Amino acid sequence: MAQANGDNKPGSQHTEEQQVVLDEEIGHVRVVTLNSPRKLNIITSKVVSRLAELYEKWENENGAELIIIKGTGRAFSAGGDLRMLYEGRADESWIEVVYRMYWLQYHIHTYKKTLVSIVHGIAMGGGASLAVPTTFSVVTEKTVFATPEAAFGFHTDCSNSYILSHLPGNLGEYLALTGARLDGAEMIAIGLATHYVPSEKLPELEKRLTSLNSGDKDVVKATIKEFSIQVQPGEKSILHNCSLIEKCFSKDTVEAIIEYLVNESNREGNEWVKETIKTLKRISPTGLKMTFQSIRQGCNQTLSECLKKEFRISINTLRGVISNDMYEGIRAMMIEKDNSPKWNPPLDEVTNEKLNLVFKPFKEEFELQLPAENKISRWEGKYESSGYKK
Repeated sequence: MAQANGDNKPGSQHTEEQQVVLDEEIGHVRVVTLNSPRKLNIITSKVVSRLAELYEKWENENGAELIIIKGTGRAFSAGGDLRMLYEGRADESWIEVVYRMYWLQYHIHTYKKTLVSIVHGIAMGGGASLAVPTTFSVVTEKTVFATPEAAFGFHTDCSNSYILSHLPGNLGEYLALTGARLDGAEMIAIGLATHYVPSEKLPELEKRLTSLNSGDKDVVKATIKEFSIQVQPGEKSILHNCSLIEKCFSKDTVEAIIEYLVNESNREGNEWVKETIKTLKRISPTGLKMTFQSIRQGCNQTLSECLKKEFRISINTLRGVISNDMYEGIRAMMIEKDNSPKWNPPLDEVTNEKLNLVFKPFKEEFELQLPAENKISRWEGKYESSGYKK
């Protein structure tokens, strides 16, 4: 059982309300479990705050060497709490969790201890970004990866503009713009995961990892490898379309991508192209253009630059600087569930001038504070010291 604050003392467990994240100490191993299975382990403000607290504590704790993160139920994590963002529209109560999430992302990517994610089930958007950057990421036959943010008027966030922009060819643009799903074998094939382990072996794998009582990377890697199997993408995998994806999604604008797809759709046997066109035409034009520009910039940006850029886009999108499509998308897909969003503006009106407003840097006190510039120490720059703390 998980104990409060990682403390194995009787009576020290969190209350039921606080149990969205469970943590356990086993010798030199720490296990953290996302524990909202009915909500697919969505990332709430409590989840972000607790993960940041635990990760900082364990990185600075001599006795902690190996950290394992997993989820309960049929999801690792389905991503951010969109309803919370929607309900915070009037008072901007979402600012704190948005800031904390990006700050946490930097520390996951640069974590000093061995970090293993067991990604069984759904891993989407911000949920996937808790797993992909870990030292070792284990996927199964049940794993489903996607970054569907553009579909509801947002952008590929939580460090995913950095992750996807470094994929082979133009897969990053394709995955970000369409929200296409990958399974575990496909994640392995393109480097989004390190090991594929059949789900029936997960309990024994976790048992073995905890029994190591060590964070030695070579030992941990060899142990996971004992349970892993070699896999290849299935016959119907989108990865078999990589050459066509590159031809289409290497274009310089969203409009040019769609135009090329339309031309390709006239060729016999290109059903995938036709479905891709339908998908793109359903998606928020603002979401498409913000996402495309972010991924393209990510190719030449550092992790810190990507996170700061994404933070600005998120704040400006939630503030409706050039469009309210995100709120309209959440309304249509989650609140009223009519699945008929009314996007505004249309694609040809999402100009570069408008996009510049979303990407424009903030005054220094309102930027995301990260230690990469060596202005602050590793675990400084928290929300409490930002210009947003009232």
